[in-house]
Amino acid sequence: MRLLALLALTLAGACLAAQAAAPDKPDNSGAAQAAVSGKEDTMSSLTATQAVATLAGGCFWCVEADLEKLPGVTAVVSGYTGGTEQNPTYEQVSSGATGHYEAVQVFFDPSRTSYRQVLDVFLRHIDPTDAGGQFADRGRQYRTAIFVHDDAQKRTAKEALADLTASGRFKNPVVTPILPFTFFTNAESYHQDYWRTHTLQYKTYRSFSGRDQFLAKIWGKDEAAPTASPADAGSAAPTATPPTAGPETSGTTPAQTPPAWQTFTRPPDSVLRTTLSPIAFEVTRQNGTERPFDNPYADNKAPGLYVDVVSGEPLFSSRDKFDSGTGWPSFTRPIRPDAVVERVDKSLFSTRTEVRSRVADSHLGHVFPDGPKPTGLRYCMNSAALRFVPAKDLEAAGYGAYVKDIQ
Repeated sequence: MRLLALLALTLAGACLAAQAAAPDKPDNSGAAQAAVSGKEDTMSSLTATQAVATLAGGCFWCVEADLEKLPGVTAVVSGYTGGTEQNPTYEQVSSGATGHYEAVQVFFDPSRTSYRQVLDVFLRHIDPTDAGGQFADRGRQYRTAIFVHDDAQKRTAKEALADLTASGRFKNPVVTPILPFTFFTNAESYHQDYWRTHTLQYKTYRSFSGRDQFLAKIWGKDEAAPTASPADAGSAAPTATPPTAGPETSGTTPAQTPPAWQTFTRPPDSVLRTTLSPIAFEVTRQNGTERPFDNPYADNKAPGLYVDVVSGEPLFSSRDKFDSGTGWPSFTRPIRPDAVVERVDKSLFSTRTEVRSRVADSHLGHVFPDGPKPTGLRYCMNSAALRFVPAKDLEAAGYGAYVKDIQ
């Protein structure tokens, strides 16, 4: 149980006291982030180029506070991951029965901070030798873990842990596991930015937890990890190089990171509402439909690639585009068979086939069996769900592997 529970009689606003006054269910719509002072402005800058790291290091108040200070980090969101319970509450996770960890998702700009640098800062603010919790907080929910989103992150995490072991800082073995990421549930709003909104309670909790005393003993003046830009990070913190490979070749070279869309995790809707245009948010997140003819790509005849407006994942090629006369951009097929997901849609008076992007899960439009050869299909898309990358810009934008699909 969190240390603050033991201090509840003397510390107003302790974790369980806050819980008792809070809603019973977590704010999983993403309003948790926007509802807290300072969080909305920080997270409003999130874009499809952001990368994400999912990390568990004990009390998420502390991990969030430590990682938000790293240059290049746009936002840190507290939540729960690692278990199977859908939409867990803090009370459920605190019981230790859900299998979930208290964790954070770190959104960062890979051109300023590499994934390795995020890991280095994280590992210098936890006890990676403790398999039973962190400091005064004991239990499964307070264990440490690195949840990886792809093979590239897994490789980097292994290297970071190996380097930490080789450093000789710890007498006991490093036991922080590397686990596959599944899903992440935002914690309740009163947990977000707790270190800012409940400064006195947070400082008191942290002081009594033993975390800072341990870090000072192990790291001393070197507690903070290097914060140089990726270009200056050297071998200790490999850079997040601009994506240059497509899905067939990404991740094969250790010096490269996969394309941004392959490691993309969709931000909460409260964030997307501020970063997308109103019509783009309505279409992608609320299954809306833009007006025919009054959209930018219905008549676009330039060669290029159409990508998801949220994640940047490749969806359609201009080579497969045709004039359907409907007033919406139409294609005979997606750029790859698995680039989109099709679902049965019975929202109107007839059954249709909805088309959604695979990574961002954006609503794109519908597919109909009345298209031209060679497929006989008409992928009728909303311009608002797409972003067009001209052929001449594909290499520079990280879509070089798709040049052959445009020509």
